Amino acid sequence: MKVEIQIDENCGEPRLIVVTRQVTDEIQTLIQSLSNTPAAYLAGFQEDELVLLQPREIIRIYAQEKKTIAEAEKGRFIVRLSLQEVQARLSPGDFVRISHSEIINLSKVNHFDLSFSGTICVTLTNGAQTYVSRRYVSKIKQTCGI
Repeated sequence: MKVEIQIDENCGEPRLIVVTRQVTDEIQTLIQSLSNTPAAYLAGFQEDELVLLQPREIIRIYAQEKKTIAEAEKGRFIVRLSLQEVQARLSPGDFVRISHSEIINLSKVNHFDLSFSGTICVTLTNGAQTYVSRRYVSKIKQTCGI
């Protein structure tokens, strides 16, 4: 990644512009690290009810049938944000993307099973099992210090 800084004595508030061909995980991480604070809550909908989900309650967030679903201790909720927008709002130290369509809360991981060839099976505290796609295996290993 190329970084350029311009000094302008007439500039009031600092401004950051990212020029890129596409939003990658590296760009998402950069955006999150530059944000002041992660979201205090995430709005989840269950039928006609709006429930404010605290990030620590969320087990995983995934895309299914063109909807973003947050699975929490309280149940499943539809989130009216894209998976990419949700990822930008959550703390990268607590949440990690494991595939194109799923983000997990690392504090809700029961264990990782590394016995699968080329991928990792993740068992979450609610008993659900999911898999790290091959594309994200190295990032998970780096995050976990493996």
